[in-house]
Amino acid sequence: MNEATDSRLHALRGAISVERNDAKTIVAATRELMTQLMERNDLSPDQMVSCIFTATTDLNAQFPAVAARDLGLDRVPLLCSQEIQVPGALQRVIRVLIHYYARDGDEPQHVYLGEAQKLRADLQSAQ
Repeated sequence: MNEATDSRLHALRGAISVERNDAKTIVAATRELMTQLMERNDLSPDQMVSCIFTATTDLNAQFPAVAARDLGLDRVPLLCSQEIQVPGALQRVIRVLIHYYARDGDEPQHVYLGEAQKLRADLQSAQ
């Protein structure tokens, strides 16, 4: 693939609900989310530019990026941040925004798992 003419920068979204606030559960949920995103989009770490993770304020036992490192994203810049606390919003959710290079016609397959499916019910492909 000729990078200059055949590919462009894409953005991919995903989210997963987490059962409880402990390190093992946060890492397992993030691993599941990232694995699904990578598999559904045939995405490898060398295509990724960056990943931005957010977690709701009730998830603070571990950084979601720990799971990404375990999946081989050791050369991809990762950032963790806290989600804005909005009254009535879904709790115990990890979100990710991945920037990656792929062919110009690539259609990102966003992934929303567990209770997080409610966040983007409009995206049938995200389920």
